[in-house]
Amino acid sequence: MIKRISIIIAALLLLFALSFSIHSTILSQSLGFSLLNIYLFFVLGAILVYGVVEVVFSKLPNQAGYAYLMMMCLKIGAFVLIFQQDVFSKADLLQVERISLVVPLFLFLAAEAIAVANLLNSK
Repeated sequence: MIKRISIIIAALLLLFALSFSIHSTILSQSLGFSLLNIYLFFVLGAILVYGVVEVVFSKLPNQAGYAYLMMMCLKIGAFVLIFQQDVFSKADLLQVERISLVVPLFLFLAAEAIAVANLLNSK
């Protein structure tokens, strides 16, 4: 269990470093929010989600899928609460800002889903 969590954390941190550096290099204009904070939220959220699912899977393997769904809902709610002033208070986001929010969301959502799917299919 600890080995799997360590591997996933290392993979998520590598994904964070690569994707953030590429995204910030490609980005040509400044955003109304901190791109680093968005990436940090999603990488920490992905680590937390996977950790909780791993713990639930070790205790109650049949309920791990439900734990994943619950954690995803909590993560979305936390994102809205934390970034309400920066992102959701603006009436109209620029196209670049919208893309800059969606890219880390889908990157880490895909990474989480792959990791959890591998975990659930392991037994």
